[in-house]
Amino acid sequence: MPLGRKPIRIAVLLQDLEFGGTQRYAIHLLKHLSKDLFKAELWVLRGGSDMVPAAEEAGISIRHLSHDTRVSPASLAALARRLLTDRPEILYTLTVVPNIWGRVFGRIARVPVVVSGYRNLLPRQHERWLWRLSDKIICNAEILKRVMVSKFLVDPERIAVVPNAVDTDFFKPKQDESRKSKTVLFMGRLVAEKDPLNLLEGFRLAAREVPDATLDIVGNGPLKPKIEERIRDYYLESRIRLLPATADVRPAFSKASVFTLPSASEASPNVVIEAMAMGLPVVGTRVGGIPELIENGRTGILVNPGDPRGLADALTSLLTSNDRGSEMGQAGRKRVLAHHSLEYMVSRTEEVLLEAAGEKK
Repeated sequence: MPLGRKPIRIAVLLQDLEFGGTQRYAIHLLKHLSKDLFKAELWVLRGGSDMVPAAEEAGISIRHLSHDTRVSPASLAALARRLLTDRPEILYTLTVVPNIWGRVFGRIARVPVVVSGYRNLLPRQHERWLWRLSDKIICNAEILKRVMVSKFLVDPERIAVVPNAVDTDFFKPKQDESRKSKTVLFMGRLVAEKDPLNLLEGFRLAAREVPDATLDIVGNGPLKPKIEERIRDYYLESRIRLLPATADVRPAFSKASVFTLPSASEASPNVVIEAMAMGLPVVGTRVGGIPELIENGRTGILVNPGDPRGLADALTSLLTSNDRGSEMGQAGRKRVLAHHSLEYMVSRTEEVLLEAAGEKK
């Protein structure tokens, strides 16, 4: 970047600031972007303020384009006006709705657009037609790049793979942590893609083999009433806790001995990396980018999606062997330190943003 060049103005566009892995990713990125290279703002399309305190604590400038409960025509009109009247040098969009409308309005306003193309597997964001409006596309797993190229014919030269990352000083095991409890932890949106109902069936089977096992389900979402009903049907009210999502997830990780994400569909979930950074063995499914995160048999166990018996067997094996779970947890943290550091993620993302702006690092 030329000497004396002012920092590049970048707007990061999110749908909302509700609890979620993408929101945490955006806050981490904005907190650590080089202030010499970038002057960054966070633009938010609608209401939802769970993560606002964390963003403000990180010193991030937030512009709410609307406080509606959904992305409305007024929200989109505000985005278009902002791009035309307060034109950033780069627009970086995250999640489906920002990815669609950010590209459309960005092209109209002649603002280079970098898209976080897939943080979910096969999002409905009209990729076959809209990828050409993306100056650069970032995805967080190799499998997602392959899907974009093969299914939607995206130019591979336009795609950069930047693995997810976590702050390993923030997410780390406590020094005195023994993990003697037999608590399984699930953390995520209570939606069909995460398949929490399959988890309940798997835990019901595992609970027969491990009488003192418990399950904590941390998250919000539309499946909550169905989950509550299923817990009652299984007579497991004393062994399963349904807890709301929270800004600081470390206490939930610290209480657990095993983390599980039994997703039916997934991209490269940050929560798996957070769990490994906290020293937990992870039971995950063979979908999306999860097999790129979990080294089967070393940092966790991979099972097939929609297979409660396989899930139960994996959970049982870890709940009944403290040594195996501890060894996997230690190996998982080492893997995160080696492959998912914030420093690498931020540096690589900066390179992509600079390329989109026609600059070099």
